[in-house]
Amino acid sequence: MKLDILHEDEHLLVVNKPADVLTVPDRHDPDLPNLKQLLSDRYGSVIPVHRLDRPTTGALVFARTPEAHRGLSMQFEAREVEKVYLALVDGVPEPEEGEIDEPIAPHPSKVGRMMVTNRNGKFARTDYKVMEVLGKFSLVGVQIFTGRTHQIRVHLAYLGHPLIVDPFYGKRTEFLLSEIKGKRYNKGKHEVERPLLDRVPLHASRLGFTHPATEEWMHFEVELPKDMRAMLNQLRKLG
Repeated sequence: MKLDILHEDEHLLVVNKPADVLTVPDRHDPDLPNLKQLLSDRYGSVIPVHRLDRPTTGALVFARTPEAHRGLSMQFEAREVEKVYLALVDGVPEPEEGEIDEPIAPHPSKVGRMMVTNRNGKFARTDYKVMEVLGKFSLVGVQIFTGRTHQIRVHLAYLGHPLIVDPFYGKRTEFLLSEIKGKRYNKGKHEVERPLLDRVPLHASRLGFTHPATEEWMHFEVELPKDMRAMLNQLRKLG
């Protein structure tokens, strides 16, 4: 697999994570593609500092030494790291800019899912801003100050505007062009419509932190991946 390395030095690596690749090995199936193993094969031992969900794309940092890992982890714990995402959501949030400050905990009956709850919920804060209105949908910029599992997906769904594709918290498992084209969509008699998007449309577009060795502020911006750009272009034309 070709890796998009945004930065490398003796202390750390910053990589643009592709969709459908795990950050670390799966506990039940260690043979699934994961960045930790792919990077270790090329660079030697690497230590994950934070994670992105399997379908999520974007900027991710790995430490190459225990000292760098400690320094970066302290920044994440102190909420000194800039983490900005782009998401495609159902509807247009009102107000168009705001803060979601709601605790998150594992769902008591749905394995692998999270929920907003005051009972055993951990503090979670998400700031959002509508970047572009796309008819019945929106491109939303999101900054998180905590790193709870599925935090953005859970908080946006709680707001009433889940990601346009989200099998756990949204309305769809895939997005079809016919949904926005309606009667204008022409399909051949025996043609099976392929989804325009079949993953959670969430992208870690910006990552900023202080280099643990040089103390230089490091800032990375990553453009939207091809599938999200295609989805965005269709919504702009037809939304």
